[in-house]
Amino acid sequence: MSRVKESNLPFSHHTIDFMNASDADLEDIRDQLGLGLSLDELRYIRDHYIVREKKATDIELQTFDQTMSEHCSHKTFAGVIDTPGGRIDGLLKSYFRKLIDELEPEWCFSVFEDNAGMVDLTDDVTIAIKVETHNHPSAIEPFGGAATGLGGVIRDIMGVWAEPIANTDVLCFGPLNYPYEKLPEGVKHPSYLFNGVVDGIGSYGNSIGIPTVNGATVFDEDYTGNVLVYAGCIGVLPKGQYIRDVKAGDYVVLAGGRTGHDGIHGVTFASVELSEESEETSRSAVQIANPIEEEKVKRAIKQISDQKLGSGITDIGGGGLSCGVCETAERYGLGVDAYVDRIPLKAEDMAPWE
Repeated sequence: MSRVKESNLPFSHHTIDFMNASDADLEDIRDQLGLGLSLDELRYIRDHYIVREKKATDIELQTFDQTMSEHCSHKTFAGVIDTPGGRIDGLLKSYFRKLIDELEPEWCFSVFEDNAGMVDLTDDVTIAIKVETHNHPSAIEPFGGAATGLGGVIRDIMGVWAEPIANTDVLCFGPLNYPYEKLPEGVKHPSYLFNGVVDGIGSYGNSIGIPTVNGATVFDEDYTGNVLVYAGCIGVLPKGQYIRDVKAGDYVVLAGGRTGHDGIHGVTFASVELSEESEETSRSAVQIANPIEEEKVKRAIKQISDQKLGSGITDIGGGGLSCGVCETAERYGLGVDAYVDRIPLKAEDMAPWE
């Protein structure tokens, strides 16, 4: 008997009963809802609901799914790693952040705290820098995957009020003359990936009007099975316009393109291992790029920033509204009422959790 039950509501909504759920039940719940959670994570969630003696909803589980994904929570960097030389209590904390904390460089304006790192350019101006990978999406749909990867880091720069002015990238592929007969099942040829990724980055940058000013390209057999696409963006911001002053009663305004079925489960897809079935099962997880809409948002944010009309800003990345809105509320110790029925949609048949 399925533990996922459809609610008697005029829209798509499901409840999930975790009471006495076995591992097999948990795996069945995961399959029915298309979750990327591990069995250990599902056990943790099950116990959470058992203690509270309540059923879960599909919206809650989908929120857990994206929040606990590698893409959003950085489990590899944050996790405890046992090595022959001893235990590492998180790579990020033990190495990257520790170095900054020890040196305390005066030119670091804001690091490890926001959508992008910020360093001093002058006494009055800061540079915002963000680089991210978009590997899995680019391996499945190279043009769209690379384009949305670049769009994401541009959005991160705007997410600290900065004006994006330049793009950068590092792209790693298998040899362009790699023999077709040696390709693993389900892997696209490096020449196809190369052309698609380069075109995707160029198209997005040109459409939004931000040049790619430098970068690098690497070819090696080790990248044949999983292309690496590092996309980066640089922006500038007067320090007086870096505003973080959200208060109770402020409105949260959603700006940008309409929400559609594309990109759903994008962060969970980006956090799992590619397989022969990824092409068929995960193509819809790659979001459709919309540089024209982002260019409009870029100009609007510049006006809002110059006139100091906003009390805070963040970007809506792969984690969606449940991530962006909740992170903002948590950061300022506030709650938030989100009216999902007011979100502009591409399709009318979308469920609330989508």
